[in-house]
Amino acid sequence: MKRSAKAFLAPWIALGLVVSACAGGGAPAAPTSAPAAAPTTAPAAAAPTTAPTRAAAAPTTAPAATTAPAAAATTAPAATRAPATAPTAAATTAPAAATPAAAAGGAKKSYKLYMMCKVAGIPYFDNSRKGGEEAAKELGDQLIFQCPEKGDAPSQIQLINAAVAQKVDAILISANDANALVPAAKKAMDAGIKVTTWDSDIAKDGRILFQNQASSEQVGRVQVQIICELIPNCTGKIAINSSTTTATNQNEWIKWMKEELKDPKYKGLELVTTVYGGDEDQKSYTEAQGLFKAYPDLAGIISPTSVGIAATARALEDAKLNGKIQLTGLGLPSQLKQYVKDGTIGKFALWNPVDQGYLAVYMTHLLLDGKITGKEGETFTAGRLGQKTVGKDGEVLLGPPLVFDKNNIDQYSF
Repeated sequence: MKRSAKAFLAPWIALGLVVSACAGGGAPAAPTSAPAAAPTTAPAAAAPTTAPTRAAAAPTTAPAATTAPAAAATTAPAATRAPATAPTAAATTAPAAATPAAAAGGAKKSYKLYMMCKVAGIPYFDNSRKGGEEAAKELGDQLIFQCPEKGDAPSQIQLINAAVAQKVDAILISANDANALVPAAKKAMDAGIKVTTWDSDIAKDGRILFQNQASSEQVGRVQVQIICELIPNCTGKIAINSSTTTATNQNEWIKWMKEELKDPKYKGLELVTTVYGGDEDQKSYTEAQGLFKAYPDLAGIISPTSVGIAATARALEDAKLNGKIQLTGLGLPSQLKQYVKDGTIGKFALWNPVDQGYLAVYMTHLLLDGKITGKEGETFTAGRLGQKTVGKDGEVLLGPPLVFDKNNIDQYSF
């Protein structure tokens, strides 16, 4: 009976042991699978493995942002697209890309500048454009250079309005009229656009900075000083062949010419009239011819415009009056070299228009950057031109005018 009971119970005892083993074995299995799962998941999502990949790619993206502005100076589409990609690269790779920029206080910005001259087709402004493009390329800006076909205020107002519509960052104006452009310029500033002037100013409430070639007083006085040197005994009738009646710079220079003439040492000179050639070659030529006829005893002509002086020199030669009527003014060495060498022009003055365009763009860029504000006494470095100072009413001077004659004219190519 005892053996039979054991035999009978044996299968049930075995079954109990199996069930117990299964129930107890499940609990230890959990720790076994949990540790295995944790390491597998963590490495798979591991940021350290992915992050270095992105960080390594950053240097290849960052240079693209710095080179894009260089292309912008020559191609408008590249310039407008560059800002869209540059910030993305900067945001993802700021620490890597910020090495040079960090010292300057942040990433380099690229701006869209709209530079306007008085009238198209004048070599003087072609040279200014070269300087502007040079500075824009150095700074990574896009430069749009536009000049009206007609040298008047309404044409420039249209260009200002067009620039506002293009949402440029700044407008740089060489003005045909000191007052007529102010409402349009103010409208541009109300739209958040910085307005500066160069070569020829507008009223100061219509702009922030004015890049002047040289002191207007210097420019006006030096031309009288030269004509006095050229006319025998500094005695005789003189006339002025200017550009337009509303040209700010021309009128300012003429004002200082008249001031200089008040000096007793010019008592032998008589200013008989001022005529206006409109910065047009043929009109300036015709005005010069009119002076020859109206004043047969004319001793000298001052033409403070590169178009006017070249046209007047040609008119003198055509009338065979070169050497009899002395001529000076403001002009380009490249245009006037032949007239200097044959004696039609004894001396004339100017500054480097390439440098003028360069400085105008440089100061406008720094204004947009917030490095200068237009306050008197501020100083800044204008690239290859060195340190410049903001003067009264936001005026920035290029430097004193140069005087050209047969002894030095071959040294200049602009």
